[in-house]
Amino acid sequence: MLPDELSEYFKSTGEQSFRSKQVFSWLHKGVPDFSEMTNLSSDLRNKLDDEFFITKPGLIEKQISKTDGTIKYLLRVEENDTVECVFMEHVHGNTLCISTQIGCKMGCLLCASALSGFKRNLEASEMLDQVLFAGKDACKRISNVVLMGIGEPLNNFDNVIKFIKLVSDPNGLNIGVRHLTLSTCGIIENIDKLADYDVQLTLAISLHAPDDDTRSYLIPANKNTGIESLIDASERYFNKTGRRVTFEYSLIDGINDSPEQAQLLSGIMKKTTGHLNIINLSNIPETGLIPSSKKSTKIFTKILDNNGVNYTIRRSMGADIEAACGQLRHRKNFET
Repeated sequence: MLPDELSEYFKSTGEQSFRSKQVFSWLHKGVPDFSEMTNLSSDLRNKLDDEFFITKPGLIEKQISKTDGTIKYLLRVEENDTVECVFMEHVHGNTLCISTQIGCKMGCLLCASALSGFKRNLEASEMLDQVLFAGKDACKRISNVVLMGIGEPLNNFDNVIKFIKLVSDPNGLNIGVRHLTLSTCGIIENIDKLADYDVQLTLAISLHAPDDDTRSYLIPANKNTGIESLIDASERYFNKTGRRVTFEYSLIDGINDSPEQAQLLSGIMKKTTGHLNIINLSNIPETGLIPSSKKSTKIFTKILDNNGVNYTIRRSMGADIEAACGQLRHRKNFET
């Protein structure tokens, strides 16, 4: 519940208004039960226990990378529902990658999220639970959250907006909205809707190809939009929010890493205010896709350099622990 929702509840029951802040603070410390809210009367704790419940994720599997300490969690959010989240430690702070749906409808070829099908949207509380659980388990403050795990965040728009309000609330975890990143394959109408909210988060668009034929092969949703419309939407987002869009580009051997495609990508980036992230493709055996060779990557990025494109080569983390979105969940589903 949002602070104003809690406040309305306590007002309706005749309780003093400060109780809502007390309860909100306890919830965002991750208490699993109302009985632990020790500054509330026992009568009030019993009343809350009768009328409400606190969601509690359960740990199914935890993997820790031997190379960089990245932690991947598979959590149970309901009896038969599972989600993944990934904790990454950086010099600039600790980042958690969270899931927004159980499964995914988008069917992007370079992602494992849709391999086990789509089941449902996650509630805002179930997204927040991933942050609370991982922070408590890792014994580290999480300073950045990326909505890049299983699911398409913009297909779960209302719950994602509510999660953003919850996780950034000063009386809760107080993670600033500018420390949140939302990744989308490109739901244009909801990119515009997000811009209207002006929530000041970083928008990351999974581009992964500079031409519509290749992008539609990798990301089926592109057939309904096209790259040109996506670029236009990103510029509208920038103009409304002042926040520069990030374009994600995973280099895939023989698919999107040719010199010709590097030239096309350079042309696209000259039309935008956005920034380009070059990503090392995660190895997902089921897709049949493999990362570009070092030689192809060098040629590709050299062309970007020659064309004056600003880009970052994103460091891969957790490669030894089924790092790609959905891999761990898919394996567990397959085993059972």
